[in-house]
Amino acid sequence: MRQVIVYRGEDGFWVSECPSLPGCISQGVTREEAIRNIKEAIDLYIDTLMEDGLPVPEEHFDLLAVAV
Repeated sequence: MRQVIVYRGEDGFWVSECPSLPGCISQGVTREEAIRNIKEAIDLYIDTLMEDGLPVPEEHFDLLAVAV
């Protein structure tokens, strides 16, 4: 299981990223599409690391909402 951040980008597209996998970022026209795309990106990212014999980073982020 991986934590994902989803937010609307400046261009109106939805951006999704997985902080525990550096550079694992995707986007979509809708929020749902961005989530589907990041799931695929995470799978491909981890598959590539494993194929290359590299360690897969562990999930290490806690969710925290801060009211300002």
